Amino acid sequence: MSSSPAHAEPDIDDVQARVDKLYHEAEQASERYNDTKIELDGLRDDLGSLKADEKRAEAALDSVRADARQSIRRSYTRSDLSVVSRIITDGDPSALLSEMSALSSYRQVQDGVFDDYATGLEALDIRREATQQRVDRLADLEAKLGEEKETVEGKLAESKELLGELKEEERRELLSRGSTRIPSDVPASGRAAAAVQYAMAQVGDAYVWGAAGPDAFDCSGFTMMAWAQAGVGLPHSSSMQYNTGTRVAASDLQPGDLVFYYSPISHVGMYIGNGMIVHAANPSSGVRVSPLYEMPYVGAVRPG
Repeated sequence: MSSSPAHAEPDIDDVQARVDKLYHEAEQASERYNDTKIELDGLRDDLGSLKADEKRAEAALDSVRADARQSIRRSYTRSDLSVVSRIITDGDPSALLSEMSALSSYRQVQDGVFDDYATGLEALDIRREATQQRVDRLADLEAKLGEEKETVEGKLAESKELLGELKEEERRELLSRGSTRIPSDVPASGRAAAAVQYAMAQVGDAYVWGAAGPDAFDCSGFTMMAWAQAGVGLPHSSSMQYNTGTRVAASDLQPGDLVFYYSPISHVGMYIGNGMIVHAANPSSGVRVSPLYEMPYVGAVRPG
């Protein structure tokens, strides 16, 4: 009687490839989350300004509306014909000319009031439409944030489950792969020195998606905080950071330069010289030192 085959142990190289893929997919979703959050914050600021404009337009329109109502009342309480009839009866031609001139001016003022009202109403409609567009976009972005968050958490949970299937010694071997000796000194000059010093001091800290310190980071949160020590503001987004500063060729890289990976861009690290980078790698490795070309290289920028 044959026994059922034993359950095969997971292959560590296969697990490595699957975990790496999940980490990359999670980071892509995490950076999309960061991009969306930045846009969401900007839209909320815009919405506040638009609502203030809308209130000012409503106040201006109320004033014009009051003028229009007063003008309408006057037109009914002071008939043009009765004025002309009274002056003709008085038999004073000069008074007639004077009154007719005033009446003409009155009509012009009246026309102006209604023109102002129409213009004000149009301006208010435009502002209300713009406000509603922002409100709708905000709702879409908030839904997108929720979806990206679920994607990140799902990928990370799946990678954790994969790692849990390995024996403890295999898991330690897997997590230690790719570790690189930390340089004892990284020569950097100018403002880059402060950024590099901060970055190197965080080696060993945890990787947490959406985090920007003080004890945990994602990739763009890590570089953002490092350059903040040098007085340089960067967005919490790898793709947006790629569009800041001056583009640098790989042959001209200097310590402190930001290096970017994957297409579309979804990872960023900091060059520290000798073909090495420091970066918030993934939840297994945290902040670590790695070779420059360990991932698909896209380009580099020099902040500041």
